[in-house]
Amino acid sequence: METIAVIFGGRSAEHDVSIITALASIIRPLELTKKYRVEPIYITKDGAWYSDPKLKDINTFSSGQIDGLLNHLKPISLSFENGLKIVKSTSIAGRKAYLKIDLVFPAMHGTYGEDGSLMGLLDMANVPYVGCGLSASAIAMNKLLAKEVAAQNSLAVSDYLSFSKKEIESNLSSIIETITKKLKFPLFIKPVHLGSSIGISRATNKSELLNGLEVAAHYDDTVLVEKEIPNLIEVTLPIIGNDQPRPSLLERPLTKPEDFFDFDTKYLRGGKKSKGAKGSQGYSEIPAKLDQDLAKKCIDLGLSIYKAFNLSGIARVDMLIDAKLKKVYFNEVNPLPGGLYAHNFNLLGMSNVELVEELIKLARERFKARNSLLTSFNTNYLKQF
Repeated sequence: METIAVIFGGRSAEHDVSIITALASIIRPLELTKKYRVEPIYITKDGAWYSDPKLKDINTFSSGQIDGLLNHLKPISLSFENGLKIVKSTSIAGRKAYLKIDLVFPAMHGTYGEDGSLMGLLDMANVPYVGCGLSASAIAMNKLLAKEVAAQNSLAVSDYLSFSKKEIESNLSSIIETITKKLKFPLFIKPVHLGSSIGISRATNKSELLNGLEVAAHYDDTVLVEKEIPNLIEVTLPIIGNDQPRPSLLERPLTKPEDFFDFDTKYLRGGKKSKGAKGSQGYSEIPAKLDQDLAKKCIDLGLSIYKAFNLSGIARVDMLIDAKLKKVYFNEVNPLPGGLYAHNFNLLGMSNVELVEELIKLARERFKARNSLLTSFNTNYLKQF
């Protein structure tokens, strides 16, 4: 029986969201297949790595038992000799137990995971893993770089400016003056590297802009300021696949511009005020009720982004529509959609079990293609020294 490691948690502002994705959307359906040994690897907020069967139970986290459990466990370590192995201490002094990992299913949102950091480690270990590769993840999770790549591929983006944390801390008044000269309110202020809409704010005046810049700079070393798209309709498109990506259903979050799609709307309100179709948190219209031509524009743009960024496995492309002009703009990419956006694929007839199995298949396909590339080159260079 193959062993699949599900890595979650981590040193990220999205730590808790990662736990839910891992336990509900990945580990549970993987175990239902009865094909794999599922090994949970939980990374704490301070960066320690643990593995234990109790880490597969949501009650361990929701009841507060996690701290007590970790106090009785010893952190694991990793071995990269002949692949990836996790190394656990045993009850026999000095003895270690080694468990070979056949495939990794990352569930780490945000910093040090979804941003490509974890993917680089897994590439070095030469182990197959689900989802986007290092470079695609790094581009997707950098909102500024993502906009520049989209623009370079002649894909529409909203007007924007960017500033470093140091610039904001040392010259805030000058930055506000620059922004208000070049961009018109309302504006969105975003940390460049975070997902789940953490640290994002909307500003309609200078006072709100100042506060938004300070908040975003608290979370990130680079801040993006964007002009709001008028007559706004937000849509999101989950996509699955490698070289031949397949779109899922176009989804429309049912929010107003002033109640933008922030962390609270996504994860805490539960969509209780929404009368739309039930999405991952019950707040979406699926499929989005758009005219056929406009919906096609969105799907075409989403697929173009997927290919331009060299995404693989699964990703979600967020887009903004000016309903009056019927123009679609690229907003951002999520290379590890929360909950894998399973609710959306379910409506296409794909169960959670089928979804994780398809992602495993795609991971192996990508791993095989990557390992077919020549990565070494013999030279006489060292002989001259």
